[in-house]
Amino acid sequence: MTSSVRPQARTQARAFLSAARSVSLRTLPFTAPFALTALAALSQTPAMAQTAAMGPSKLSSVVVTATRSKLDLNQVLADVTVLTRADIERQGFGNLADLLSRQSCVEIVRNGNPGSSTSLFTRGANTQHTLLLVDGVRMDTQGGSGGPAWEAIPLSMIERVEIVRGAASSVYGSDAVAGVVQVFTRKSTGKPLVDFGAGIGSLGTVKADFNASGLLGDFDYALGLATEYAEGFNIRKVSNDPAYTPDVDGWRNHSLNARLGYQLNRQHRAELVHTTSSTDAAYDASAKPKTGIDDRNLHRTQITRALWSAQWNADLQTELSQGVSTERYETQTNKTSTYLTETRVRQTALNGSYKLGASLGQINGLLERRSDELVNSGLRKEVGGRADRHQDAVALAYLLSLGSVDFQLHARHDDDSDFGGTNTGTVAAGWRFASGWRSWASAGTAFRAPTLYQIFSEYGPKPGVAPLSPERGRNTELGLNYSSGDSELGLTVYNNRIRDLITWDSGFAANCVSTFGGCYGNLAKVKLRGVSLQGETRFAGLRLQGTLDWQDPRDVASDKILGRRSRTHGTLRVEKTLDQWTAGAQVQANGKRFDDHANTRPMGGYALLNLDAGYRINKQLRVQINLDNALNKDYETAKGYAQAPRTVLFSLRYSPEL
Repeated sequence: MTSSVRPQARTQARAFLSAARSVSLRTLPFTAPFALTALAALSQTPAMAQTAAMGPSKLSSVVVTATRSKLDLNQVLADVTVLTRADIERQGFGNLADLLSRQSCVEIVRNGNPGSSTSLFTRGANTQHTLLLVDGVRMDTQGGSGGPAWEAIPLSMIERVEIVRGAASSVYGSDAVAGVVQVFTRKSTGKPLVDFGAGIGSLGTVKADFNASGLLGDFDYALGLATEYAEGFNIRKVSNDPAYTPDVDGWRNHSLNARLGYQLNRQHRAELVHTTSSTDAAYDASAKPKTGIDDRNLHRTQITRALWSAQWNADLQTELSQGVSTERYETQTNKTSTYLTETRVRQTALNGSYKLGASLGQINGLLERRSDELVNSGLRKEVGGRADRHQDAVALAYLLSLGSVDFQLHARHDDDSDFGGTNTGTVAAGWRFASGWRSWASAGTAFRAPTLYQIFSEYGPKPGVAPLSPERGRNTELGLNYSSGDSELGLTVYNNRIRDLITWDSGFAANCVSTFGGCYGNLAKVKLRGVSLQGETRFAGLRLQGTLDWQDPRDVASDKILGRRSRTHGTLRVEKTLDQWTAGAQVQANGKRFDDHANTRPMGGYALLNLDAGYRINKQLRVQINLDNALNKDYETAKGYAQAPRTVLFSLRYSPEL
């Protein structure tokens, strides 16, 4: 860099640092993205030039979730986040839900400890409007209003996470109204590896995991085992009541993931993946639990997938897969079952891609069958406590990348055995209009099928009454991205309208067999609008990451904000690496919100400070300490349920060379 640039760069840097010193701690999380914008503008300063050699941009990575085919991240026409194993290991407390809660556009609501029922809101949408995939297998529950069990996925089994925001039913069918989260479990990298992890911390926390992978001739394998135990904390606080006796609500989790692959030849590969996770978490069915009463959530999930992938020639690639997921959820009081529901989802899919040529693009095709089965004592007598249904789907997509222009067209038809056919589609276009800069726009439709419980329980439409219709969404968004060296900045503006939401209302009482103040019916409409900003850069030897979300999730009829959603939330992380040390601090802030859709029970906002530090003793051994909620903030995400206090976790990871 020429000397004439240096004085200007120093002046810009001094101006920024001066402005940064004037920012209070309270406003820091919300001003962070503006700082990141300013830092991105300094990409020609010496600091940026020196860090350009530190590693490639994340935009050079390949994602598969957005289109169900491999695509460079800089060609994806959606708001996407990729979390690597390094990001996952930095997380000290909790599970998948806690990891996602620190990402853009995501909020979680939890009824107590990490093993408790957890909801995840993407861009303000309901938890059942975000599709969860584990190694390509759909995770869902057909009990109640549905949605994935976000609390059932431990961090130890995760290798990578891809988050795609926005309507994606034209690619995945039902459920992908607000986005898709795909978890990829640990797998072999080729050479034999063994990895041990252990941790001990506050709340009586003890955790350990073991992973091994390698090659045996044409076979590759990966095996992971993990366990976690915590004595916990009191999740239901009652003040000013001398008769109240607080208790401690703990949790434990055991998980296993295994992968076996066989390379038939250079063109064909077979793979079998299996994952099991069991969670046992204490909870309080009453705000004033009686002495000796033990209420527990028991969660067991299993995922199995068989896959055959084939590269027939340089242009044609196919995948044939058979997957099944099972989710069993039970509540117990003093070891006596009080509620039991079990969902089984089977899916068979044949998808492929064909490259038409460098200037003609690529065609993706899909044939898919999904079968759902629910066992639940609350189903109507005529179905015998068991209900099932299936959906058959065909989908086509056209992807074109020509010079600086990208174009995608997705279309899908789902035929449901209960309510008939549904068509969805997405059209998107992008333009790399300058070095490092990219803009894109998309419009798409989505749907969410009613759950089997909503259809076949005593609170669903009785025989002879018109069946429930699927919930339908229409989403439009605009995006602007900048990437240069170690600096990235993304801005997304979105507008998602969802109609025919299935809700519980007294007006539907005449349509069902039995009522308890209401029944299920298609009634509500919501509009989800917002602006999302996220960025990352290096400055003065620090790695800075930030997100900021403004959102307006609103019920159309009442014009009220949807319950438990904040209008503004954001994060700021600062990280420093020095020799073998890495230290980081993150502020996570959520604005005030209401506990109910009627907006009558206000809840205050909160800000959490999370600290972490790691030291690599040698190539094989690394130690880490996490201090989450360092200021011991007393806060709630659901009224009446306490969240974790200050927690400290000491962990060790040993990866010997073999």
